[in-house]
Amino acid sequence: MISVENLSKSYGGRVLFESISFRLNSRERVGLVARNGEGKTTLLRIIVGEEEADAGSLVIPRNYRIGYVRQHLEFTADTVLGEGIRGLPPHEREHVWKVEKILTGLGFSEEDLGRHPSEFSGGYQVRLNLAKVLVSEPDLLLLDEPTNYLDITSIRWVERFLLNWPHEVILVTHDRGFMDKLATHIVGLHRGKARKIAGDTRKYYAQIAQEEEIFEKTRINDERRRREVELFISRFRAKARLANLVQSRIKTLGKMEKTEKLEKLQELDFAFRSRPFKGKFLLHARDLAFGFKPDRPLFKGVDFTVRAQDRIGIIGPNGRGKTTLLKLLYGALTPTSGEVSLHPAATPGFFEQTNVQSLVDSRTVEEEILWTSPDVGRQQARSICGAMLFAGDEALKKISVLSGGEKARVMLGKLLLTPVNLLLLDEPTNHLDMESCDALLAAIDSFQGAVVMVTHNEMFLHTLAERLIVFQGGNARLFEGGYQRFLETEGWSAEGGVAGAADNRSSAPLVKLSKKEARRRRSEIVTRRGREVRPLEEAIAGVENRIESEEARMKDLNGEILVASRIGDGARIAELSRSLHACQGAIERHFAELEKLAAALDQKNAGYEAQLAQLGEGEALG
Repeated sequence: MISVENLSKSYGGRVLFESISFRLNSRERVGLVARNGEGKTTLLRIIVGEEEADAGSLVIPRNYRIGYVRQHLEFTADTVLGEGIRGLPPHEREHVWKVEKILTGLGFSEEDLGRHPSEFSGGYQVRLNLAKVLVSEPDLLLLDEPTNYLDITSIRWVERFLLNWPHEVILVTHDRGFMDKLATHIVGLHRGKARKIAGDTRKYYAQIAQEEEIFEKTRINDERRRREVELFISRFRAKARLANLVQSRIKTLGKMEKTEKLEKLQELDFAFRSRPFKGKFLLHARDLAFGFKPDRPLFKGVDFTVRAQDRIGIIGPNGRGKTTLLKLLYGALTPTSGEVSLHPAATPGFFEQTNVQSLVDSRTVEEEILWTSPDVGRQQARSICGAMLFAGDEALKKISVLSGGEKARVMLGKLLLTPVNLLLLDEPTNHLDMESCDALLAAIDSFQGAVVMVTHNEMFLHTLAERLIVFQGGNARLFEGGYQRFLETEGWSAEGGVAGAADNRSSAPLVKLSKKEARRRRSEIVTRRGREVRPLEEAIAGVENRIESEEARMKDLNGEILVASRIGDGARIAELSRSLHACQGAIERHFAELEKLAAALDQKNAGYEAQLAQLGEGEALG
């Protein structure tokens, strides 16, 4: 649907990309990847028309609508629902249910829909921005870091929503797992060029590595052959009887292009500094409770221990107390009741998004990193600056001019250089790019101490977490097991519990109910299913009838065209051809609508079948 042709863009003499070309075809979901600063967001801004390319062209079909989720927040309506309705196309302004569905999926409660957008945190305002674009149903959806500020249940909802999106998507995200689940293709900006492949990021990076290995082997072979030709010429130039051979070699040498060695790209490789710990347990939390208001506890009765090399993930929706729990463990807050006991030899290091007050405004990023520890050298500091996305002159920026996200990255860099044996991390992947996230994952994995981490990044949870503290159902509790086991045995209640997580499990225990209770619940489910599914079935029948009607009309038009051709009536043929084209367009639109309705019906039925299976009565819902 969109064709990028020989596009080039540079800033101040630095080339971001040069003569890049690729096509975005119907219903493709493209993951856009590149190192930080190599032009991902710039390319999105060119596509949406907010920036101009230096050269090349962008071919976009007429009336093709592009939706771009911007970070800039501007709300004019008095309520969340009213603001969401502004995203609907003019001819669908009465379809309020679409807005309610998407806002609910993104974590807004029914009461929230009537509140003013300004009453919400920045994270929820970003969600409202996302909702406004999603309800507009554009032909192309441009998403630049859509998971920032979303909690894990909202990210999973967005993932399911985009998997059923009937149009095109271009996605930029630091969350590799999120991208790989969604992307049908990857477009990579690498060394100023663009490459598009079918598949996920693993396949893309493997192909790039293979091509660069082949390039280097070919370059070495060409260089060796060049040296051999030069040696022959120098040795036999004075030999008259070999004059013809020498001239031939000189011509060959003139045709041989000298291939430059690929510039070595900096590989991010950093590690947390660990302080030795001889004991078994670093921390005990006993009967822990906390609430900012005495009558409204965030959680209570929380018990767990942190062993010397534990990997514990703290998971749950936003606003339930995950960061608060980390602050209690670190000692930044005092529990309402219960206690946190830290081993005398425990040295915790705490990374929190908003804990930036300790940074000195007059220092540069590099200086702030250097001041972390007296044994930190300039080269090591520069390496950490690069890993935290402050490469080159960016490391010389003053702390005073940094954004909140940039200051958070400086804090993470400082923690990397602080010797600790207990890491308390609050969403450490926010504000990093994919490459830095990969390096951070490796650094956490190899850390010799214990890690307790709040994260919504499911790849991190699957890879690292051996135990979980789960915030769900109004409280927090310890789950003995990894994230996959949690999904298989419990799942998220926001997705309907285990039934909602059916796509993530191989098997799940059936709910133990009496036969009478099972029949009652089954009756409720079947009734609810009939109420929700019937409108979809009626809509599908209506679309099928319209398709049949249009196909019958096409048959009549083809017959009329045949008659007009026989008598040579050109004007009539042109008129009938226009009608035939309009008829074909209508059929295509009806089929697209039918596909969406059928997918929605299948999803509904699958959900209800899973719920029945949980009751031990898994008959198919025909």
